[in-house]
Amino acid sequence: MRLFILMTLLLAVAVRGQAQGSPTQTPRTEPTTLRAQAKLVVVDVVVIDRERRPVRNLKQQDFILSESKSPQTISSFEEHRAPAATDAAKLSPALRLPRGVFTNFSAAPAGSAVNILLLDTLNTPLQDQAYVRSQLLQYLKSARPGIPVAIFGLTTRLLMLQGFTSDPDILKSAVLKQSGKASPLLDNALSSAATADSASDLNAAGGGRMPPEVVANLQTFMDRQASFQLMQRAKYTLDAMNALARFLTSIPGRKNLLWFSGSFPLDVLPDAENGASDPFAGVASSETEYRETVDLLARSQVAVYPIDARGLMTSPNMSAANAGTKYARNPAALGRDESALFQQNAGEHATMERMATDTGGRAFFNTNGLSQAVSKAIDEGSNYYTLTYSPTNTKWKGDFRRIEVKVLQPGYTLAYRHGYSADDPATGVSPLTTAAGPGIDAAGTHQDPAQMVKAMAHGVPGATQILFKVRVLPVSTASEETVAPGNVINAPNQTIVHGPFRRYGVDFAVLPLDISYTLTPDAIRHGVVEFVTVVYPPDGLLANRTSETIRLQLTPEQFAASVKGGLLFHQEISVPMKGDFTIRTGVHDMRNNNIGATELPVSSIVQLPPAH
Repeated sequence: MRLFILMTLLLAVAVRGQAQGSPTQTPRTEPTTLRAQAKLVVVDVVVIDRERRPVRNLKQQDFILSESKSPQTISSFEEHRAPAATDAAKLSPALRLPRGVFTNFSAAPAGSAVNILLLDTLNTPLQDQAYVRSQLLQYLKSARPGIPVAIFGLTTRLLMLQGFTSDPDILKSAVLKQSGKASPLLDNALSSAATADSASDLNAAGGGRMPPEVVANLQTFMDRQASFQLMQRAKYTLDAMNALARFLTSIPGRKNLLWFSGSFPLDVLPDAENGASDPFAGVASSETEYRETVDLLARSQVAVYPIDARGLMTSPNMSAANAGTKYARNPAALGRDESALFQQNAGEHATMERMATDTGGRAFFNTNGLSQAVSKAIDEGSNYYTLTYSPTNTKWKGDFRRIEVKVLQPGYTLAYRHGYSADDPATGVSPLTTAAGPGIDAAGTHQDPAQMVKAMAHGVPGATQILFKVRVLPVSTASEETVAPGNVINAPNQTIVHGPFRRYGVDFAVLPLDISYTLTPDAIRHGVVEFVTVVYPPDGLLANRTSETIRLQLTPEQFAASVKGGLLFHQEISVPMKGDFTIRTGVHDMRNNNIGATELPVSSIVQLPPAH
């Protein structure tokens, strides 16, 4: 439905407040609202028998569903199967757009689950990355056609390496092009077969000359440094998951995310082993950010299948490289390192299990058969049942509600997301956060720009929570020595951001049904939308930007017109005439924090005639 409406949008030049259905600014006082939204919860369920084969042909009456121990009525039920070996994956139709017109909608396979391979070089040693590539190539040699797959990479940001395709040869080529990259945030970026030395180890290696209090303080410093690195990895990883969820929103149905990673840090526990002066110095947690990411993945119907890229692990402390003078000088260090290694691996695998359970996937670790893990994950995730229900509890207090699904037949294993946060369906905002949390005002409008800043980063795959088309054309053939009004040049980049400039007109047509509104008694729809346009040079450091936040006030007639022609908005951005630049445009629903974004090279529009 979203695609059909998007294809009917008419792009017309629109100046603020000029055309019917265009965004109009209103006073910042918030109207009394009447909300009539109903929340529909979608649950994808994978049913596996004792031989771990997908179970098919179950009926709606075979399922029992409850929320927080309260029985729920299943509103709709649908079985999905992997395409037959003879079927080729069908891409949804690509939009045929005039020159200078772009969209954040991307063609994707329709009619079945889609699969995404995420090659995580941020959390995986270089040696293990090579093993993952060899296992993927082994899988692709026998992969049957018709299974749609896309490949992404994770460094300190998310990168698309190959769009959706069911052609194994194209996927092989994409995998072969990846030579691997050493992580900047791993203590040993080359191999997982290493144990970090403690301060006491370093002291012993130097002859034990440091006083005990100096050793303890040094260990505290090392704990703080390690904690910082771990939390940075967690931040980058969760940001990438958020970006991937936003990118996949417009694709209907289930998405199976096969995540190849060496480890995933979520919490840093007290140092009770190494004798730090402050055992709690490095304690940190990403629990809040993790919960937000899981909620976003669930809303986009993304099931995560973490696959430990390190395979079947053995203790590196027993290797010849690590069992030399260190343990000869300090035999107790062996037991300490073994204990630390066990706790670390247990914590990492527990996090993988939790991510899989929370999103309806399955974790694979302690196995060298990564190619078999890929095959099993895709097979299980491509055969599933979709259940929907309207919760009987309509009080949206921001609490976590646990979902439980059972089948009448015994002996089956079920995989599904086990809960959701009961945020307000009108805004997507937790009432608890609205009442007390920083960054959200009393009207439920997000004031923290962090998520929008991340979605607008250079090179990140586009966000599709809000679908839109945008026309970007030169305003004229003339050059200018100053930037357009409202443009802000990024100070650190002033050495390359200078005149002459060419000014471009940016005309948005936004799918109005993707925006959240409050409805007042006079039938006026109120919304808050931010429009952003930014310019990047090849190094990805922001060069120029312009943005404006508009408070929508749409009459029934204006809203009906916007459904036909889109919510229209006009901006202008200046781009240096010398150099290679890209323009990234974005739309941000300030009520529920949904985002749409897309990026285009200036070289594709620089020769086009000015807009009429």
